[in-house]
Amino acid sequence: MKNSLKGLCLIGTALLFVLGVMSCKDANKKEVNQVKNALTDPGLDYNTYAQKATDKVMSRSEYADKLYGFWLGQCIANWTGLVTEMDKIGNIGEIKTGPFYTREDWEKPDQPSIWGEGLPSELSENIDFVFRGENEIWGADDDTDIEYMYQHLLYTNKTSMLSGKHIKEGWLKHIKHEEENFLWVANQKALDMMLNGAVPPETSDPNITKDSIYDNYHEMIDAQLTTEIFGLFAPSRPDIALKMAELPIQTTARENAQWISEFYVIMYSLASEVDKTLSKKEQINWMANQAREHLPNDSYSAKMYDFIKGKYDENIPWEQARDDLYERYQVNQEDGYTITSKNIFCNGCFAAGINFGASIVSLLYGEGDIKETIKIGALAGWDSDNPTATWGGLLGFMLGKEGVEEAFGRTFSDKFNIHRTRVNFPNDGLDTFDAMAEKGIYIIDRVVQEEMGGGVDLEKNVWYIPHNGE
Repeated sequence: MKNSLKGLCLIGTALLFVLGVMSCKDANKKEVNQVKNALTDPGLDYNTYAQKATDKVMSRSEYADKLYGFWLGQCIANWTGLVTEMDKIGNIGEIKTGPFYTREDWEKPDQPSIWGEGLPSELSENIDFVFRGENEIWGADDDTDIEYMYQHLLYTNKTSMLSGKHIKEGWLKHIKHEEENFLWVANQKALDMMLNGAVPPETSDPNITKDSIYDNYHEMIDAQLTTEIFGLFAPSRPDIALKMAELPIQTTARENAQWISEFYVIMYSLASEVDKTLSKKEQINWMANQAREHLPNDSYSAKMYDFIKGKYDENIPWEQARDDLYERYQVNQEDGYTITSKNIFCNGCFAAGINFGASIVSLLYGEGDIKETIKIGALAGWDSDNPTATWGGLLGFMLGKEGVEEAFGRTFSDKFNIHRTRVNFPNDGLDTFDAMAEKGIYIIDRVVQEEMGGGVDLEKNVWYIPHNGE
């Protein structure tokens, strides 16, 4: 009996020892997994990578904070710009909107838009920032929702390069087909063509749409507000960013509209490469000058940029630069910008060109100050929520979450409702900026490995990003 008890005790002791070891191992394993799971994509095999001396080392956790800042800054700017959207488009043709806004109009009563039926914006009686408090929810709009959709499609399809089939299936699943769907001109045209069997990039092919109701739609603004995010998916590598963005851009744009969209993609990618010891003004100027090199010198988009840059360098007030932009391109149709002569609705107020010019006014004169850039963008005219969203997103990324909050002196909601404008997303369309940023990190993990030939170090929580051609 004693031997039996002794044996049981030994077995028990051994069992406790084994269980203790297992418990410790499990605890350690769980602790490691908890660290990794915070930034580890379960759908990606992480390869072993030997760091090269020339690799750019970038913190994934810091980048996640910047992605949060991107979504937050873009939402603030988007909704602020909506207050003045299409209030002022000039006085050519049947629609006349009177003198353009100036800086003196900030916080003054909002004027009706071209479709406002004589009423100011429902968002704000005065031209001012539009915020969502901590207990509220940011609603999606056309300046954020297609980018959200492209991020979702990249992740769920486990790819760095969306195919025409991916894009078509995503559009048909997540965009309403008939009722109010928050699409305009080229985006609506692309959806119509997809419903009739077309697959991108034929949805923007000028040879297909010529002499149809969709003629000139490839020159519209749409790709500018749907593809900037691809620059963030390829940190410091504009070459990869442009490769990723090419088909999404060509879903709706060609020629100048495409080059302008690529300009934005390049700037977003370079936001990770810019010298942080420079002032924000110097950083913005460097990034813009780098992106300008991509624009064909004989294109109206290049000449628009150079025209506004010249005004800025001469210390001409931004209002005068905007007025001169209007006179040169919409009234006089110089440098090959002939939208006015095409008799498009509202004189091409949705066109890629004039809105690009307005965006450069707000970018350069804003000088890297997110509040000032959004103010100028909202007051500049035309499709004012687009330039504001573009630069609010870029500057929000550069500032990160706390930087955006510090700039505005307050905290904001972190919740986002994609189902305000789109459909068929998980969790009834409710998301958070943290979760959206984390998904962005996972997409970049794949891009770094598959497109850049770099590596992801989960222990150090960094990316190793090879320089172009290395």
